[in-house]
Amino acid sequence: MTDLDATQTQGDPAQLVLVTGPSGAGRSTAINALEDLGFEVIDNMPLSLMPRLLDGAAPTGPMAIGLDVRNRDFSVAGLIALIEAAMDDPHFATQVLYVDANEDELVRRYSQTRRRHPLAAAGPALAGITNERDLLAPVRARADVLIDTSEMSPHDLREDIDRWFAPQKGRMLGISIHSFSYKRGLPRGLDIVVDCRFLRNPHWDAALRSKDGRDREVDAYVAADPLFDGFLANMTSMGDLLLPAYKREGKSHLAIGFGCTGGQHRSVAVAERVALSLAQDGWHVSKRHRELERRAKHAPEGGKGLSA
Repeated sequence: MTDLDATQTQGDPAQLVLVTGPSGAGRSTAINALEDLGFEVIDNMPLSLMPRLLDGAAPTGPMAIGLDVRNRDFSVAGLIALIEAAMDDPHFATQVLYVDANEDELVRRYSQTRRRHPLAAAGPALAGITNERDLLAPVRARADVLIDTSEMSPHDLREDIDRWFAPQKGRMLGISIHSFSYKRGLPRGLDIVVDCRFLRNPHWDAALRSKDGRDREVDAYVAADPLFDGFLANMTSMGDLLLPAYKREGKSHLAIGFGCTGGQHRSVAVAERVALSLAQDGWHVSKRHRELERRAKHAPEGGKGLSA
């Protein structure tokens, strides 16, 4: 990762990232990742001290502040008022980063760590998790960047933080290509979604069923569909048209998702082809195959969970 330049250009608003989300979703991991990028980090900041911080001396570089329900003076109304004040302050370019995870995954993480939930110190974690998610719903709705870590490892989350907040030379547009299964819903945060279920399905070939779209045989099977060449050509043309326009508008990250029924064959094959084409054209590209990652995660040697 590339450290940020510690010098703030005179007259420019300072970058301020307010980091929040339910306990156990990965907020601490996100805060640490921002610190590694060169942000000045203050975690667990009491809301009552925030006005003094915002009214003080202008920061010399980007700042990230962690805010959660463990603060003794925390309230949703107070946090929303803080967000509005920071957004209105011309000295700061403020973003709200909300790190989330689904209820089942939060329960699993608390079960693994055996930690007590801050809103259910004397009871089951589920009660505290449900209460906190309901409490934070209005804040989640105000988020500028929403990262769902349900299917992420700490490394995955750090990569997402890097894509969203690390500086790119020449205002480079970072593109993340995702494959997914419609059975499990759309991944959060996608800007463009493309349905690949019209292509011929390798699932019905017994020799290919256990393979995935990264295998040459599966890729060739999908590519043999009469519509495939025209489809891929149109995707390339759309990229040639839209990506430079997004870059000119200052967009730093674009997420494109390709879905199919199981998220194993067609969507993976198309995502691999599109990612390769974009990389060959000089774009900064990363790939995520959600269902393949999920399969690997639940293998006997799955990854560790995220910190709070």
